[in-house]
Amino acid sequence: MDSEIRNTILQKIREKLGDDLHSVYEEYAYPLLRINRERLHETCRFLKDELHFIYLNDVFGTDRFTSVDRFEVIYHMLSLREQQRLFLKVYVDEENPVLPTVSDIWKSANWNEREVFDMFGIQFEGHPDPRRIFLPEDFKYYPLRKEFPLLGVPGSLELPSSIPDHD
Repeated sequence: MDSEIRNTILQKIREKLGDDLHSVYEEYAYPLLRINRERLHETCRFLKDELHFIYLNDVFGTDRFTSVDRFEVIYHMLSLREQQRLFLKVYVDEENPVLPTVSDIWKSANWNEREVFDMFGIQFEGHPDPRRIFLPEDFKYYPLRKEFPLLGVPGSLELPSSIPDHD
């Protein structure tokens, strides 16, 4: 990552967010920024429209298994014009796991946000199609949460009674 371009981008982000930019982690090749979740949508719009991060590569969740801000959602984006890569992270409470959708900014967020909801139970307010993506709609659990049993929840999914023979 070109350090002059990266520093210019980070300075513009610092000016835009002020105290809502909680940390900038630059130990790896690409910066990881943690921001205030209330500024997520506005920041993503700024990153795309003003700083040319037009490609959202991925959105994924993690379970930190802490009592405060238990979950985090990380957005991985690229500026093809500047040949820069950036990670944006927000923390999410367990009691109210809701973030605004960014699928109106990047269409590619649609399926990624649905996967994060399906696996962690984090809802994306304003999402155009908030259905589960892998599991049945009536499934009551979120398999990537740390408290989910490694062998699953017995009886939670109806399984076939036998596997058909293939000759």
